Amino acid sequence: MTTYVALLRGIMPTNPNMKSEKLKKVFESLGFKNVRTVIASGNVVFETSSKDELALESKIEKTFPKMLGFKSTTIIRSQEEIEKLIKKNPFKGIEDKKPNYLVVTFFKDRKNEVATVINLDEGKTPAFMAAIEKKHGKEITTRTWKTVARILKAMEINSK
Repeated sequence: MTTYVALLRGIMPTNPNMKSEKLKKVFESLGFKNVRTVIASGNVVFETSSKDELALESKIEKTFPKMLGFKSTTIIRSQEEIEKLIKKNPFKGIEDKKPNYLVVTFFKDRKNEVATVINLDEGKTPAFMAAIEKKHGKEITTRTWKTVARILKAMEINSK
């Protein structure tokens, strides 16, 4: 079994169909094992014997409209990929505290990420999000560096 995280775009916990409990049930209905959510922003850790990440993304994306009534871009990363990102630490030497806001943007169509330090004294996150979306389209999703670390911890629990 391989442990993956599904990074879901545009999940708002205020929408009743996007709550963690419902997301978890959808993933379990797809046959995934050891499903757990990581904070309420669309991070779902799960295990499967499938190695076809594109097929997994497609399967999840096709299920959401049917079961929950909304669409969401799904970006899959394996535990190994998240471990490599954390080990690489693109933020070496940068403190993860105000005014710094450390974020990682994941791309659906390629296996790399963009690490960005946002100085909150100079601008707001929505301006950054609008700029990166304008340049790269909507098949991306961004997570804070702290969230990426939390995701890895959840993945490590699954793989024990």
